[in-house]
Amino acid sequence: MSSARYSDTEIAAIERVIRERRDMRHFLPDPLPDGLLERLVEAAHLAPSVGFMQPWRFLRITDRTLRNCIHAQVNAERVATAAALPSRNEEFLQVKIEGILDCAEVLVVSLMPGREAHIVGRRTLPEMDLASAACAIQNMWLLARAEGVGLGWVSFFDPDSLAALLGIPAGARPVAILCIGRVPAFYPRPMFEDAGWGARLPLKDVLFENTWKVGAGGTPTAY
Repeated sequence: MSSARYSDTEIAAIERVIRERRDMRHFLPDPLPDGLLERLVEAAHLAPSVGFMQPWRFLRITDRTLRNCIHAQVNAERVATAAALPSRNEEFLQVKIEGILDCAEVLVVSLMPGREAHIVGRRTLPEMDLASAACAIQNMWLLARAEGVGLGWVSFFDPDSLAALLGIPAGARPVAILCIGRVPAFYPRPMFEDAGWGARLPLKDVLFENTWKVGAGGTPTAY
């Protein structure tokens, strides 16, 4: 057996945190333990990035007025999303999509400016900067869950409006608002799954061999 392999107990812990990670929307106002926010950002900063470009930048929102303004932008997009849904728009309006006003910490994750100069791994797939930032957020998510802390990724906002509000420079692009904090309880399943919006696909619908399996994978339902 390779000495590089983790112990069965350590592997089980990794599998558990992956299984139990949740996109949280309900938070308690309790502050985070000292140093935890910095450790979460450090975990994010250890993520892989295409061409080692490290495109992520984090803005910690400590000003309450700014937090209220961010919440207003998110709520405006929530209403616009409901109006754009072909069905279930009233049902969607009943779903809690964020905890911006309730959580202990709010971070805005932005892609840095000047990303076009990084072409290694991005010449044909320029969106790999976003994929790299998503890896960083997942690192943070998993550590937060292991620490018993909730994290929710909010994507209901207009990037240009949020960038203007926060003084984000031209060429940069905000991609996530993260709500972080203690939670009453972790959801047993993803909220949208619990609410009947979808179900976890079986592996046979997402894992193919050599070529795309015709008729597999399904077509997402439009809401």
